[in-house]
Amino acid sequence: MSEKVEVVVTNNGPLRVIGDFIIKDQNGNEFGLSGRTFISLCRCGHSENKPFCDGSHNRCGFQSVVEARELPPPVPKPAP
Repeated sequence: MSEKVEVVVTNNGPLRVIGDFIIKDQNGNEFGLSGRTFISLCRCGHSENKPFCDGSHNRCGFQSVVEARELPPPVPKPAP
């Protein structure tokens, strides 16, 4: 069994993904990550290398402070 992938929301910055993971586009095509086990995904929307972070959050003044919390239970899906 592989270890869990860790996603860390950095204050005023990107989502950091750590572990053994793959990233796909909406068509199911995999991004070539060249063996990386750590990447940062853009949260500010200004990266020129989406979905990856290029540090644009620093230049555009992106601010978002996030603290962990419990989410409500998922809404049940209707029976078919």
